[in-house]
Order: sequence, then structure tokens, then C-alpha cells
Amino acid sequence: MELFTDVVFLSRLQFTLIVAFHFVFVPLSIGIGLITAIAVTRAYKSGDEGDDAASQFWIKVFTTTFAVGVASGIAMEFSFGTNWADYSRFVGDIFGAPLAAEALFAFFLESVFLGVLLFGRGKVGRKFYCVSAWLVWGGSCLSALWILIANSWMQTPAGAELAADGSKAVLADFLGAAFNATTGVRYFHTVLAALVIGGLVALSVAAYHQLKGKNIDFAKKTMKTGLVVSIVATVALFASAHATAVAVWEEQPTKLAAMEGQYEDEVPPLYFFGWVDEENQTVIGPSLPGFTSFLATFTFDTEYPGLNSLAESERYGDMNVSDIPVGAIFQVYHLMVAISGVLLVVLALTALAMARKKLQDWKWLQKLLVISPIFPFVAIEAGWFTAELGRQPWVVYPAVSSPDGVSLLTGDAVSTSVSAPELLLTIVLFCAIYLLLFVAWVRLVSKFFKAGPEAGSSNDDVDVLPSVIDKIVGESAESEADAVADAYASTEGGDVR
Repeated sequence: MELFTDVVFLSRLQFTLIVAFHFVFVPLSIGIGLITAIAVTRAYKSGDEGDDAASQFWIKVFTTTFAVGVASGIAMEFSFGTNWADYSRFVGDIFGAPLAAEALFAFFLESVFLGVLLFGRGKVGRKFYCVSAWLVWGGSCLSALWILIANSWMQTPAGAELAADGSKAVLADFLGAAFNATTGVRYFHTVLAALVIGGLVALSVAAYHQLKGKNIDFAKKTMKTGLVVSIVATVALFASAHATAVAVWEEQPTKLAAMEGQYEDEVPPLYFFGWVDEENQTVIGPSLPGFTSFLATFTFDTEYPGLNSLAESERYGDMNVSDIPVGAIFQVYHLMVAISGVLLVVLALTALAMARKKLQDWKWLQKLLVISPIFPFVAIEAGWFTAELGRQPWVVYPAVSSPDGVSLLTGDAVSTSVSAPELLLTIVLFCAIYLLLFVAWVRLVSKFFKAGPEAGSSNDDVDVLPSVIDKIVGESAESEADAVADAYASTEGGDVR
């Protein structure tokens, strides 16, 4: 029960719940955004009514996901200003620029042209409408860039110096801070993972409709689009995974050691799976000798410092090895790797089935594809946990290339003005609200998925947003609104509608 009186633990738990939930919708928005842009482009080129209906289907799915993503992210601002206020004071000079740029450029770009997709159909040129779909997707990618610039700076600080009084980091070089040692590799790795999710969502929708024997033309086109996007993104993802491993090896030695449960200096192996005995500082499980060394350096014999020797160094002397959640970091990292292997197998089987025209006969594979988006969801969440847990006990990590003194321990980042009961209350409230949001999103998107492209959705008079609202509030709410409007009009002598 001591954990429930620990302000640092509760602050971390609160932020973990907020970001883990929000991070479901961020990669979904990026991935589905690309599928939507492709669908709108196909409709623009073909002029086919079925393709147009398919594009409207994906716009509805994207809009719903985007809306929940925006709503779920608001709580992070609340958290930054309250229980992480000391952290915000330390990084405020650095974070202000990228977060402002994300709002001014990326979010406005995304939301403005999403408005064109929702309200401009039949009112703007078809080419402009098509370009708007790509600008929405570009806005989501640009938004991810600014957020990852901020997050990457926490992992590998650059372009800053410590204030004279030691109270905060001061921006010295904007470009140096923005394009720090890990911005590029982490951005491309995250976006590629998001595109894998989008591709598998498309495969899931297509497989569902093939199993039900409806909207077959839509299912076939969506299946091809989803498979191409998934395969290209997955292959590129493995290349970016190597680049990410190199960056971790060069900049964050304590994280790499924790990922493989390495306590002593050695040539690190690559474990398939296993269990970390933290008390005896050993790992139990099958491994490939030297393969982690190969991933980081392309050699099988590079010796790497373990956690114990790193804790004795000047840069990482604040680290207490017994407090590092090595077992948790090891498990989430290997879960991410294992799921990546499963994805390769699923995509290879799907490509083989389509090439041999056997997919319709392989019902088991279609059923697997229906649930396949779960795999990248779990993998990307596991990757995020690996990145965030791996830099503990620092919230601003003292990377190898970082300026001296520009680091912040997690325990020093938490505000002393917020009490444990207040944190427990917000955790309960956030969980309740997020559960309601998630249930509403699942119910709404499930209805879209089951219905598929709706007949008549290609008519210019049918807008996407009203159909989304109708499914959220229901026809009864609309009837009540009409009744109130009629009553008001009768008393005021005019029709307000």
C-alpha cells in the first residue's frame, strides 16, 4: 500500500495511463490517414460511385479516431501543469517552440483540411478535395514530428545549456535541439509503425467483408491497398529498427543494457525470450550469442558495459541498479520483437494466399486478419514502454552526446504541491472518462466497419459529419432537439432552425 502514498509513483502511473491510451489513437490516425488519402485518390481518378463510397467510409473512420485522439490528449496538458510542474519549469524553454509549432502548423493544417473533407464535398473542386486528403495525412505526420522532437530531446538532449542557477535547461540552438541525436530515427520508426497499423486495419476490414460475402469489390481493393502498405512499411520498419538500435547503443547505454538484462560487461546476446532474475542479476532463457552486438555494431564481438559498471561512472552515477525495472524493460522489449516476427509471418501468408488466389478459401487466415490490428497495437505500446522505462531514473536522460548537466531525475521532476489523494482521484476520473471514450469509439467504429461503404454515400448531399453525429447521439437526440426548437419557435414567433 506504500505505493499509493508515493507521489512520484502515482504521478508516473497517471501519466502512463494518459499517454498509453492517447497513443492508441495517434498511430491509428497516421495509418488510417494514409489509407484514407489513397481511397480518395482512387475515387478521384476512377470517378466510380463505389470508390467514392469507399473514400467516405474511410473519412468517417479517420474523423472518429482523430476526434477521440484530440480529446484524450488534452489531459496531458493538465498533467504537465500540475503534478509535473517542476519538470515543465526545467524543460519549458525547450518544449515551448515544438509544442507551439505542433499546434500552429500541424494541427491547424490537419483540422482545416479535414474540414474540407467533411464539408467541402461537392462544393470544392475534385482535385482540391483529393489534395486535401493528402494534406490531412501530411498534417498528422507533421504533428507527430513536432511531438517526437520534444520527446526525443528528453531522450538525447542537445542544443541547450544548464542555467547559471541550475534550475532549468536554456535553449541555445533551436535546430540542434530539434534535430538531436535520435529525432530522425525515432520519428521514422514511429511513423512506419503507424503505417503498419493502418495497413492491417485495412486488411481487417477487407477480410471481415469477404467473410460476410458482401461489398466484395470494396474488400478486394482494400485488401490490396492494405497488403501493399503493410509490407512496404514493415520492411522499412526493420531497417529503421536497426538504426534505432544503433542510436540507443551510441547514446543510451543504460537502456540497451536493461533491454537485454545485462548487468556485467560482456558481449551482449540476443534473447528470444526469458526471465530476468533481478536479485541474482542473471537472465534465464535461450539466446543467440553476440546478436545484440551485431544489431548495434555489425560485429559479433563488441563488449558492452553492463548496468553495474555504468552505475559507477560519473555520467550515470545517480542510477541505483536495484531500482531499475530491468525485468519489465526486458519483457516489453522482447514482446515488441516477438510480435514483429508474427506480423512478418501473417503478411507473408496473406501475400502467398493472394498470389495463389486462395485467400477466399483460407477462412482461418481471413479470421486471423480480422483481429490482426491487435498485433501492431501491442507492439507499438511495448515499444513506447521500452523507450520510456529504459531511460529511468531520468525523465531527461544524460545521453552520451548531451551537454553536461542537462539532465533531470524523475524524482526531481514531480511537483511537491500535489498530494497522493489528489493524484488517486484524478487517476480514477481519467480511467472512467477514458473508458467511456474507448467504448464509444469501439461501438461507433464497429458500426462503420460492419456496414462498410454505405449505398448512396456517393451523393453530394450526404455529408460525413452528420452521419458520425447521428451514430453518436442517436436519432432520439435529434428528435428531442427538433421538439425543443419547435417549442421555442412557437413562443418566439419564429423558426430557429
